[in-house]
Amino acid sequence: MKRLFSLFAMVALLISCNGDDNGNGNNNNPYLTPPLVNINLNLNLPQYNPLNFDGNTVVLPGQGIRGIAVYRQSATQIFAYDLSDPNHVPNGCSRMDLNGIVATCPCTDDENSYALALFGLHENNQDLFPMLQYRVQKSGDVITITN
Repeated sequence: MKRLFSLFAMVALLISCNGDDNGNGNNNNPYLTPPLVNINLNLNLPQYNPLNFDGNTVVLPGQGIRGIAVYRQSATQIFAYDLSDPNHVPNGCSRMDLNGIVATCPCTDDENSYALALFGLHENNQDLFPMLQYRVQKSGDVITITN
């Protein structure tokens, strides 16, 4: 009986482990299937220069599902979010508009808004899915975005 319990405990432990150690493995969202993303941004190039300063955002159209917003909160905290509204299936109006650090869905039936500075959480309803987040690593003057 002890062996059976030990085996059950080991299986339960292995199933509950998540290979993603930085919290970005939260894609239990039934609406979004993230595409493969592997992007390098050279901060010495003029189009990515805003990411050298806190509070700035750069949009990468044509990447991810509906584009990717890269937000620099501080020198050590840089985030990348997909601009597809995470609370419905991608469609003609699901690409969110970015105004400062707030992404808003233009679909008239939901008016969802998400704060980049609050880890992509919905501004009014924390029970809804947050924005799809990608992994970000900074090495010198290069930011690498992957999933």
